[in-house]
Amino acid sequence: MNPDLKKLQPYPFEKLNALKAKAVEKMGQPAVQGHIPLSIGEPKHESPKFVLDSIRDNLDLISLYPLTKGGVELRTAIANWLTRRFQLSDDMVDPEQHVLPVTGTREALFSFAQCFIDRSDDAVIMMPNPFYQIYEGAAFLSGAEPYFYNTVKENDYLPDFDAIDESVWQRCQIIYICTPGNPTGSVITKGQLTKLIALAKKYDFIIASDECYSEIYFDRDNPPTGLLEAADACGNTSFENCIVFHSLSKRSNLPGMRSGFVAGDANLIKSYLLYRTYHGCAMPPVHQVASIEAWSDEAHVEQNRELYVKKFDAVIDILSPVIKVTSPDAGFYLWLNTPVDDETFAGELYAQQNVTVLPGSYLSRESGGINPGKDHVRMALVAPFDECVTAAKRIKEYIQTLN
Repeated sequence: MNPDLKKLQPYPFEKLNALKAKAVEKMGQPAVQGHIPLSIGEPKHESPKFVLDSIRDNLDLISLYPLTKGGVELRTAIANWLTRRFQLSDDMVDPEQHVLPVTGTREALFSFAQCFIDRSDDAVIMMPNPFYQIYEGAAFLSGAEPYFYNTVKENDYLPDFDAIDESVWQRCQIIYICTPGNPTGSVITKGQLTKLIALAKKYDFIIASDECYSEIYFDRDNPPTGLLEAADACGNTSFENCIVFHSLSKRSNLPGMRSGFVAGDANLIKSYLLYRTYHGCAMPPVHQVASIEAWSDEAHVEQNRELYVKKFDAVIDILSPVIKVTSPDAGFYLWLNTPVDDETFAGELYAQQNVTVLPGSYLSRESGGINPGKDHVRMALVAPFDECVTAAKRIKEYIQTLN
């Protein structure tokens, strides 16, 4: 057995289930009827009908083996979307060199490290803290040491790259960034991304930018900046050392289709394609056809954003009289700074009000003398509007008991 498996920590939801069971043992079953889960970031909005129709109409493609590289039609649709969305120079994204479809970005974020870490070196993989736990698992099982850079309230939950010691940059082989952030919702600015690109060139590491929440934002005139956009702006038109990860799960409410892509540095894409050819995780042809439809349409994405805007406005309006709460830059999470310990908050909220939220300390690690997720909870506003409103009222009622 791979000894690095022993380094993996329980997934946050395992800890949450244990916390809820302990709360029930102490306080009894929730008296309020109707459980409302706000803990898991699984989109609940309706999937686009035209995408589902495409799947139904092309089921005969199930008889074909898929190409690991994906069809040129899909890669072209992705390249066109990247160019439109991030205002890249024409023909900058070559479907043959810069794009590779993947079966959801979760598996890609994990396997990417397995492909690119040099185990013979004293490798470090850097990642935000709090974070998506896949980054940590990817580091351990690739033989690298995870390094957590804290994103804290005092810095608007953004990374402070200037605070990282040069010795860490020298050992870094990959840095994961998440923008918009999970769970914080903070968006890394173009200036910060440009600075990071310069550091990647100086110290020769790969920037792996998880941008899965990039299409859920609230200022329609200022969409989140992407890494490739920043690379173009600073003259890195070959995307050297830059890789982005995108998905249809959140953008198009298609989490079960497992469709996403990686794009960027052509040399990295070439090596990653070789790895994935052996890895055996090519996207089914029927999903490729449906993905072309999704990446080629923006109307359903705009409608999806409006649903989230409506929910955030309503929930914040309900909660703001009893707790300081603001809308995130982007994404569908509220990262709430709690008036009591985050585990106490989540456990009592469930036991009293039958609402599940995720303690922030389950999404972070002790680093630099602190756990930056402590005294926060993550609330995923993925439920239908009425459920989100009901949950907010219950949370307000619980907070009032604390005061």
